[in-house]
Amino acid sequence: MKIEEYGLGMLVNPLLAWFERHARTLPWREDATPYRVWVSEIMLQQTRVEAVKPYFERFIKALPDVKSLAACDEEQLLKLWEGLGYYNRVRNMQTAARCVMEKHNGRLPAYYDELLKLKGIGRYTAGAIASIAYGIPVPAVDGNVLRVISRAAGDDRDIMKQSVRTNMEQQLAGVIPDGKAGSFNQALMELGATVCLPNGEPKCGECPWKNLCIARKEGKILALPVKSKSIKRRIEERTVFLICDGDRVLLQKRPSKGLLAGMYEFPNEEGYYERKEAVSYAKKRGLVPLKAEELADAKHIFSHVEWHMRGYLIRVEALEEEGEGLLFADALAFEEKYPMPSAFAAYAQYLNIFLGKKREPV
Repeated sequence: MKIEEYGLGMLVNPLLAWFERHARTLPWREDATPYRVWVSEIMLQQTRVEAVKPYFERFIKALPDVKSLAACDEEQLLKLWEGLGYYNRVRNMQTAARCVMEKHNGRLPAYYDELLKLKGIGRYTAGAIASIAYGIPVPAVDGNVLRVISRAAGDDRDIMKQSVRTNMEQQLAGVIPDGKAGSFNQALMELGATVCLPNGEPKCGECPWKNLCIARKEGKILALPVKSKSIKRRIEERTVFLICDGDRVLLQKRPSKGLLAGMYEFPNEEGYYERKEAVSYAKKRGLVPLKAEELADAKHIFSHVEWHMRGYLIRVEALEEEGEGLLFADALAFEEKYPMPSAFAAYAQYLNIFLGKKREPV
């Protein structure tokens, strides 16, 4: 069945009544300013709500408004984002913030079309800001919304196709209740996040649409939504070197463009090194290795590539002064100053460094 044949209007009242009773208390909902909605929606892309909460509160405390985001030093900005991944997102946010300062007097525009012109803001995020913060009746269709509507309407079209997403936006725009655009969009998201879950886990007995859902009636919950397969990720084998001079660890900065641009990292090379090769690697950097310990393997998944990593902890003789190209960072300063991608989190823990988190008081 196509969405037009179903009639979405009958879903609205049960959904809003359910949301009023079951909406979670979330920090960005307590004071839904345009800026806070924007920050939360960018953070929530491909990250769970519970995981986002501490990052959101840390970010907002440091950068409470568009002006402070626009003026933030890049390394501090990346450090505040550390652990969330997809660092181009926060760079795009800063670019957008500077545009807002220059063209909109520091206030995010209230118009959907104007929001779309800002770097990093797509149709979903623009819809979320416009509806939640400004009450404008526009849809905000993300993966959760695509899933719940596909199941409710028994729509078996491929949700990865832009034409299908656009059609769902158009149909939802026609049923947004007057004065309740923000609640309606949040309720759809909430339903997908807490009840109509993916991967065969929906809690149909708790759903306000349990008697209206075509997928449930026809036993098609596991078959919907239809989603074409994504491109298989490329696998890269890498060796990571934790080279320590006393309590300090060697870091290097990644290039200003490309994957993880501008972030700090432990030295690493493509391919798997044996222990002797790891020791030779340290020597080639002008260091004197004392001991090399092989660490557990680790894996990190990016959108299009997987890093399969082997690691070594290499103790070297203390240096009286750092040579050219060598940056040794103290662990405490590291946590405050040097942004490092979570790809290296498994190895950072060997040094009692927890990426994206504050050290617990002793």
